[in-house]
Amino acid sequence: MTQQIIVFTVIAAALFFFIDGSVRYDFVAFFGLLVLVITGVISPENAFLGFSHPAVITVASVLVISSALIKTGVVDHLVVLLNKGPKDVSIKIMGLMVVTALLSGFMNNVGALALIMPIAIRVAKDSKMSPSQFLMPVSFASLLGGMLTAIGTPPNLIVSTYRVEAGYDGFAFFDFAPVGLVLMSIGVIFITLLGWRLIPTRKAREDESLFHIEDYLSEVIVADRCKMIGKTLRDFYGIHKLEVNVLSIIRNGRKIIAPLASEQLMASDILIVKAISSELTNLIEKTGLSLKGAKAECLNSETSLKSEDFALVEVVLREDSPLIGRTAVEIQLRNSFNVNLVAVSRIGIPPVKRLKTFRFKTGDILLMQVPESILQETYSKLRCLPLAERGVGLNVGKAKKKQYISLGIFLASIVATSAGVIPVQISFSLSAVLLVFVKVINIEEFYDAIEWPTIIMLGSLLPLGGALQSSGGSDTIANILIKVATILSPPSMLVVLMLLTIVLTNLINNSASAVLMAPIAISLAGFMGVSPDPLLMSVCVASSSAFLTPIGHQSNMLVMGPGGYHFTDYWRLGLPLSILVITIGVPLILYVWPF
Repeated sequence: MTQQIIVFTVIAAALFFFIDGSVRYDFVAFFGLLVLVITGVISPENAFLGFSHPAVITVASVLVISSALIKTGVVDHLVVLLNKGPKDVSIKIMGLMVVTALLSGFMNNVGALALIMPIAIRVAKDSKMSPSQFLMPVSFASLLGGMLTAIGTPPNLIVSTYRVEAGYDGFAFFDFAPVGLVLMSIGVIFITLLGWRLIPTRKAREDESLFHIEDYLSEVIVADRCKMIGKTLRDFYGIHKLEVNVLSIIRNGRKIIAPLASEQLMASDILIVKAISSELTNLIEKTGLSLKGAKAECLNSETSLKSEDFALVEVVLREDSPLIGRTAVEIQLRNSFNVNLVAVSRIGIPPVKRLKTFRFKTGDILLMQVPESILQETYSKLRCLPLAERGVGLNVGKAKKKQYISLGIFLASIVATSAGVIPVQISFSLSAVLLVFVKVINIEEFYDAIEWPTIIMLGSLLPLGGALQSSGGSDTIANILIKVATILSPPSMLVVLMLLTIVLTNLINNSASAVLMAPIAISLAGFMGVSPDPLLMSVCVASSSAFLTPIGHQSNMLVMGPGGYHFTDYWRLGLPLSILVITIGVPLILYVWPF
């Protein structure tokens, strides 16, 4: 009984911090694991067995394979088609959703979203509509697509392993498809015909820039007798204690984009600086720089902030970005990543003007100057998604060969797993390693592709789920549900279990909800004397139904900023979609997986 109290206390505390969001989810899960070890609920010998769990290994392998498919451009052929076809908005939304869902069934959800989100933004612009009408449907499609296969989303793998622990075989690769394909199709049809009209129309992007930074750009001239002649940009702070964001220098008609801190100033240089009026006045008074005059025609992102070698890009930060919780100064963006931060926008507040002390959060949109030669590398290192279309081209030669190799390895792993020749964790691990051996990706890209916060969270949570079972906690909760079952029928209990899981999924990470609810489903099935399969499958479906809040899934959080959504916008479409999933899903599950 004491162990149950400890487990429930740890779970309650973890749920609180998951919802609060002040501490990152992987650290919450890891600390919870350590508490259970220290209190003796989990033995030290078993503390880290979760990190060797088949579900964790498979998730890491799928992330590597997804990265390789994106890098080689295998799915670019599908993406190219999305900008073509009929002009009807509903058909465009359907096309975006179908491709996103199908990709999501066979690769990482966020990887699928990363490919489609820039296309959705471009389609919205071409249709003269707000991106908000397109991005939420695409995000929800990435969740619906996760219901299709064993690797579609981590909860499917987690629930499958609990089925093994209950004495059954794990779910096969396509066991999820009969239910998932129907629910995905119904969800896409509903959103296409009616659902997208329920989404509030938020302010559209009126031009290529979300930030309108021209309002904060000024041209200053290094006059002949200016104090800064011969000084470096670093000296602005060293001498005058001024933090100046110099975006470019025009020298003898030549542009120096994103100049280094060591760049020396010369007479007649024109500096393009970003500053509010009070900072600009202080700059001129202290340094002797001269304001050029009225706002010049060249002060726009097209001419003064980018060139053939430097791009001006907008990106949205993922939750595993190294920037999260840190400032641009702390992470030394310019020195460490060769990136010059121009502006930041966060949902609900105007573009941030003072960047030195601004701490980044998931979903923040950054405007950056980045060398063209390292664009893709920057997206990977900063763990961010570009909001403009990738350079989609159908490569030839060596690149084309890599496409065939990566696709062939991926399909072979699916066939081997589906035929039962090799377990899913072995098949996909082998595929991930083979991609390195055949030089589709290198070792650095292999490790960069793995979302380590997700791996830490899964490896920490799985022992927690085991502790819930071993301590009798899952039986205790199941006993409470059994009292409800004396009033309700088994199909009604399926509804109750789905509702509980959906509520959890929309408040915490969907993997965490699967870890908590799967052992409860098994215990409940034992008390009711029925097959656990329909209950476990309901947990899978409900864990992929994070439609009510932006915090339920990373996909929802990533479209929040670009779509201009408010927290409460999600339930407007998410609530009827969740009701539809339960209404159609329960009889469908019982038909495919009877008690």
